Amino acid sequence: MNTRATLRRISAMVLAGLARGITGVRPIWQGCAPSDRQRIFFANHCSHGDFILLSSSLPPRERQRTRAVAGADYWKRNKLRHILAKDLLNTVLVDRNWVERSEDPMVVMLDALQEGSSLIVFPEGTRNMTEEPLLRFRSGLYNLALARPDVELIPCWIENMSRVLPKGTFLPVPLLCRVVFGTPVALEPNEDRKDFLQRARQSLLELSPEHRKALNHG
Repeated sequence: MNTRATLRRISAMVLAGLARGITGVRPIWQGCAPSDRQRIFFANHCSHGDFILLSSSLPPRERQRTRAVAGADYWKRNKLRHILAKDLLNTVLVDRNWVERSEDPMVVMLDALQEGSSLIVFPEGTRNMTEEPLLRFRSGLYNLALARPDVELIPCWIENMSRVLPKGTFLPVPLLCRVVFGTPVALEPNEDRKDFLQRARQSLLELSPEHRKALNHG
């Protein structure tokens, strides 16, 4: 194992330990179980700590092969962030500025899948700072499902992380968190992009405790 891979493995273990220590995060395998299958975990996004919390909820073997997809515009903003993202966190950096980008984000993600990695993606495309539980899903998840139907799509609801690490803060607030893993979603034959994204969004929303509470009170 080379030096960079060793550093990544150690940093992943340290971050997972810190995440569990600060948040007491509990993985809830509600609709699936840990697996050796290649997967795309798609989750709600309210904090820069989301992918660390989700990753720390995976068993060690699954965590080691799982990489988060993140915006290059944020992680390349300065040299320290770029080193952290690329060399320690092993993130898949994609350029969200379609006007100026030099690489197609789909090509970058498909290359990572081709190498055998699982991915963590946030279909909302950016952090949700609104009162809505979920923003509209962008097309990336549909394009991945279409290109790689062999890879499982797992909805994951990250609970409470926006309160642990609110926007603009660097020190986390100790609060209990959960990551709920739902039932795999698959693209159906001839399914329309809009219909698939709506169905995938609903599968994620249904894992939210607030959504379930509203249904019970309805």
